[in-house]
Amino acid sequence: MLKANGGLPSDCWRFTPVAKIAGLLVISVVFFFLGKRFSDGSSRQLLFYASQQNPQPKTSAFVGLSPNLNKTIDIALLINATSPPPAVVSTGNEPKEVTVLPPPPPPPSLERMGVVDDSGRMADDFQVGDYDPELVENWSKTNESEGMESDGKGENVRIKIKKFPLCPESMREYIPCLDNTEAIKKLHDTEKGEKFERHCPEEGKELNCLVPPPKGYRTPIPWPRSRDEVWFSNVPHARLVEDKGGQNWITVSKDKFKFPGGGTQFIHGAVQYLDQIEKMVPEIAFGRHTRVVLDVGCGVASFGAYLLSRNALTLSVAPKDVHENQIQFALERGVPAMVAAFVSRRLLYPSQAFDLIHCSRCRVNWTRDDGILLLEVNRMLRAGGYFAWAAQPVYKHEPALEEQWEEMVNLTGRMCWTLMKKEGYVAIWQKPLNNTCYLSRAEGTQPPLCEPDDNPDNVWYVDLKACISRLPEDGYGSNVTPWPERLQNPPDRLQSIQIDAYMSRKELFKAESKYWKEIIEGYVRALHWGQFKMRNVLDMKAGFGGFAAALIENKLNCWVMNVVPASGTNTLPVIYDRGLIGVMHDWCEPFDTYPRTYDLIHAAGLFSVERKRCNISSIMLEMDRILRPGGRVYIRDALSLMDELQEIGVALGWHVSLRDTSEGPHANYRILSCDKRLIRA
Repeated sequence: MLKANGGLPSDCWRFTPVAKIAGLLVISVVFFFLGKRFSDGSSRQLLFYASQQNPQPKTSAFVGLSPNLNKTIDIALLINATSPPPAVVSTGNEPKEVTVLPPPPPPPSLERMGVVDDSGRMADDFQVGDYDPELVENWSKTNESEGMESDGKGENVRIKIKKFPLCPESMREYIPCLDNTEAIKKLHDTEKGEKFERHCPEEGKELNCLVPPPKGYRTPIPWPRSRDEVWFSNVPHARLVEDKGGQNWITVSKDKFKFPGGGTQFIHGAVQYLDQIEKMVPEIAFGRHTRVVLDVGCGVASFGAYLLSRNALTLSVAPKDVHENQIQFALERGVPAMVAAFVSRRLLYPSQAFDLIHCSRCRVNWTRDDGILLLEVNRMLRAGGYFAWAAQPVYKHEPALEEQWEEMVNLTGRMCWTLMKKEGYVAIWQKPLNNTCYLSRAEGTQPPLCEPDDNPDNVWYVDLKACISRLPEDGYGSNVTPWPERLQNPPDRLQSIQIDAYMSRKELFKAESKYWKEIIEGYVRALHWGQFKMRNVLDMKAGFGGFAAALIENKLNCWVMNVVPASGTNTLPVIYDRGLIGVMHDWCEPFDTYPRTYDLIHAAGLFSVERKRCNISSIMLEMDRILRPGGRVYIRDALSLMDELQEIGVALGWHVSLRDTSEGPHANYRILSCDKRLIRA
């Protein structure tokens, strides 16, 4: 039957399934034989088609044989040999030879440098490598360094910058305001320890050279290992071992100092001692109710080192006295510490800063001059906070010591402190929560209350006062939330900060916290901060402490010294209420710490403020003094300052690089990233 259009019947185009399968098999067989034919070993010659680069008339392509024709190559040799063997060319009539090379030599044995052994456990003895030669600067080769400077047309030109010279070897532990022998010699009275206070160099006599490291300086042992041992060559002083070796403070083992964890009054170890304190007064609750601690006369800071594992942050302080290197040992261990002395001026910390203040044989006469030194402790102690005293008058029954105990009991009673418990070597007092007890004392009771207009947070070069600092009537400072909630809760004392703002202080606090949280997350993600070996960190312009809080939230295992410049708003009370530590300082003067203290120094918006008051070169030279070799500096500041800061950084021997902020290349701010190298003479 035909279709209407004259075509063939549609049934003609329909095939049975068997026919379809047979057709597919035939096609498959055909393609199989075609493929086998063209891939057969008899046709291994490669053909190359080429034409001339400049085509000309009457020129056609030509065909050539592969240059590898009749060449035998042993693939195994190409894979295993360290250098390619010479090619063996045959004419086709010669028997083929295969050259067999001897097996490669075994790899050289590697020295284990890590802290984990083959089984994945922490090794008892490990090596921290010396500095990479590329990271060591030979500073004596030339007195100039190359830098970049703008030519005014938007281009950078390379210029020569005069480098800072190296200081003499004798200045390797130089602290400018504490080692000013010229000023100390002029003091009329040093009976109370005035020589241990700040006496900064006069104008024109400031530090103008790079403080060198000690001979054999090595990369510091990382935390937490550094809690128990440090390199001898980094703090090459054995006097403490001689003086305190029998008290379980410190020992020497080969090329390391070891710290067994003991102290003068806790020779059996800090762990047992801390347990005893908490059992005596359970309300102390380290890491919950007691977060921020001051350890006076700290020794090598084992008290604070072991409190860190209980989430309590301890600032260890001691003078640079006969045991002058105790703070240096603390810092090398990775424990928060500063050089400070109870003498004639207020310490540089705010009122109601510490939840607990501890003194274990700290060699301070608390009752001298009508108790003026203990009144300074009272100023810094939080309302309801504790003072723990471990000393001979607590437990020895000698006439002179018993008299000292009675004087202490009488003084603390007139200060309205409550003796909570006396047990063994330790006595613990508690400060009142408000002014009720002070106001109910008999008229004329000494020491008196300070005048109402006295600001207990005013500490920069302020003399001690023999009076009791008043507590705020609204309870500010006494009602902080427990740790860790207090880190992000806006504290009540935020309302007492004198700042000009168009928005509420709580909103400013939250905005700063969010700002730094996002920035640190970016640093961790893009700049790999999580891989840095940073333990000791300095924030030179801390604000409300948002930078330090963000480091904690990102679980970076470090501590931060938050500096509040004396030229700006005093936000230190808020920093301490958050459970952080900090200090007041004027960056026109040197800082009270040893050289090579910090692994990371952070300065955000500092230079654009202080350039009107201070010499920028002096500030950066001070930063170099307190920065460890291998340490980093991050300066976040105005674009207009960056050329000058880069110049100075190069003159210091830093390796500097300029980065855009997250706002992009058109923002008015930049980040100057600097790496400090180990300087060799």
